[in-house]
Amino acid sequence: MRAPLAPANPAPGRTVQPLASTADDDEYSKFEHQAAAQHRRARRQRADDVEPTGRSLDRVMPHHHAPRPTPTIAVLTGAGISTGGGIPDFRGPQGVWTRDPAAAELLEIDRYLADDDVRRRGWAAWRDHPAWAAHPTPAHRALVDLERAGHLLAVLTQNFDGLHQAAGSDPGLVVELHGTLATTSCLRCGRREPTTAVLARLDDESDPRCPDCGGVLKPDIVYFGERLSDQALERAIHAAQDADVFVTIGTTLTVQPVAGLAGLAVDSGAELIVVNDQPTAYDRRAVRVIRAPIDEAVPALVAELVAR
Repeated sequence: MRAPLAPANPAPGRTVQPLASTADDDEYSKFEHQAAAQHRRARRQRADDVEPTGRSLDRVMPHHHAPRPTPTIAVLTGAGISTGGGIPDFRGPQGVWTRDPAAAELLEIDRYLADDDVRRRGWAAWRDHPAWAAHPTPAHRALVDLERAGHLLAVLTQNFDGLHQAAGSDPGLVVELHGTLATTSCLRCGRREPTTAVLARLDDESDPRCPDCGGVLKPDIVYFGERLSDQALERAIHAAQDADVFVTIGTTLTVQPVAGLAGLAVDSGAELIVVNDQPTAYDRRAVRVIRAPIDEAVPALVAELVAR
């Protein structure tokens, strides 16, 4: 198990992992490389245990009697899966940061902590964020179908909008790697409350503070310069290692360590399928790259995977 990493400025009890803006799959940690190698050895050992003669089961017994294990499929989703639900992405041609590069500074933790004007602008942006009126897309619902068919290992999401759960995904299978907008925490005492309750105070308090200790409040979203939850990252690493198929949807795979999960899955023996309207740094490692619109591509892909 990984040693806990100390947070920079988290709420008490919050353990996190640094973000970096690179998609080079050599950025894995030594731990992740070792984990992938161990996983490959375990897979080979399991295969030896099942087929000691070196012959496939399909050749030993009639095909219609052959056991067909359910594939384990892990899915990594980014902002692109939610654009059809009313939430603009960040880095696409019409992305929030493409149109307004300065908007990204509102998500830089050092600036947020140091500058009350950045906090005021940030809270105003969260109040008006389209996530509050967004709805699940056909792609979100297709992943629910994949889950109900018994094929889904986990949904690893970079999104904080809660649309996977709103679509009907089992919350226990959804790993919110970059946090959630639903709740807000005090960075001093750790008090947590619904973000809607904080937004309701903005007319009277444009830079809202903790009612208990007066500390700075921040939505439970991972800002640039913060770290991911160690627990969430560990769950994601295990899902990537255990998957037979790893599907990325609507993500450019540019932000580490999350982007590295795609490479880790391939190193552990999974087939990588990339669904995105723009090229990604991991296309060359994928067995399939799909450029069709996400709300058309994902339902079709799920139907194909379920039928395997």
